[in-house]
Amino acid sequence: MMPTSIPRPAPPSAEPDPSRRNNLALLTSLIHHHGVLSRAQLTKRTGLNRSTVGTLISQLVAWGLVYETAPTGEAQVGRPSPEVHPCRSTAALAVNPEIDAVTIGLVSLGGKVQRKIRFATERIPTAREAVNSAAAVIEGMRSELEAFYRITGIGIAVPGLVNRADGVVRHAPHLGWRNEPVAQMLTDATGYECSAANDASLAAEAELIFGAGAGRENLVYVNGGASGIGGGVICDGVLLRGASGYAGELGHTFVRTAGQSCHCGATGCLETEVSQSRLFDLAGLDGGDATELERALRNTGGTGVTEEVDRQLEYLAIALRNTVNMFNPEALVLDGFLGVLHGLSPGTLKRLIRSQALDGPADEFKIHRSALGPDLMMIGAAELAFTRFLADPASLGTLPAPALPEG
Repeated sequence: MMPTSIPRPAPPSAEPDPSRRNNLALLTSLIHHHGVLSRAQLTKRTGLNRSTVGTLISQLVAWGLVYETAPTGEAQVGRPSPEVHPCRSTAALAVNPEIDAVTIGLVSLGGKVQRKIRFATERIPTAREAVNSAAAVIEGMRSELEAFYRITGIGIAVPGLVNRADGVVRHAPHLGWRNEPVAQMLTDATGYECSAANDASLAAEAELIFGAGAGRENLVYVNGGASGIGGGVICDGVLLRGASGYAGELGHTFVRTAGQSCHCGATGCLETEVSQSRLFDLAGLDGGDATELERALRNTGGTGVTEEVDRQLEYLAIALRNTVNMFNPEALVLDGFLGVLHGLSPGTLKRLIRSQALDGPADEFKIHRSALGPDLMMIGAAELAFTRFLADPASLGTLPAPALPEG
């Protein structure tokens, strides 16, 4: 059902001066990505003078995009510098369709998940069914959103090949989707501007900004879930996207000569040997998240669990050896059931990779589990929806401020 009130497109930017607009965008992005920064820190990071930063922050406060508090921490020499926080009333919606559910989240500026709703499905949803489910949940939130939030848009994280430019899912094999314009479909259903991209690529960017990759320039993120294995590669601080945005399909790395046939048409892919479903079977679970899986496997224990974990880690090491050799990352970030495998046998994966990779790259990487946990995909998808706003904060700042209190 169409919403009773469709948000109108944002008016043209109230900041015609490109330099001023760029500086506002820079400050808003820094506050969004760091959560809280003092005026002094913002002055140092931007290279702008203190007076200019003060004027720009005052503008963002007036628009209701940030707020200031008294300085905290150790005593400072000279005049104390107020701390600047992102207002949670500016937010994005996030959608993540999977083979057994569609998850919808509300993520505020600063990368904080305010709400998350998992809409379970009895079977693998079609693209239309996933869009209808997400639209129904968002419609149920409509009065809350209109009263308390300014929504920048919707980001959709899809486990498959997605063209970011047009939001069309070219192929999501586990979902059975081909050439589905999901971004436009959800825009039509909700009235909010939507963008779509590969889920693992979005998660990699989220980990780079908010999680285990913060402060690093080169990392590889690998996720394992109900819809297989995907990845994202960050090179010199930038996501490697490829010609059409399809880069990062690490689940289809070749790992076994006499391997099984994969749904992609090849044989011996990583996804055919490293599987969440096998771990659920060993744990005696019909489903659940990574935390439940890890707890159940630890409680089950035994030779069977140990042998299967070691077997899957051996094949995962082959794929990641190739990744380490090709991209020379500072960090490998593991998420989903891949993080569970690593957690059940700490040290095994790094030992296997280092025994096979080239000496130089093998000496430099560290393995981390995702720092953002179950909220990662929501934060990654929301970041996609924040993109246009962060480039021009005035696009929302000129709209009436909502009534949600801050602090």
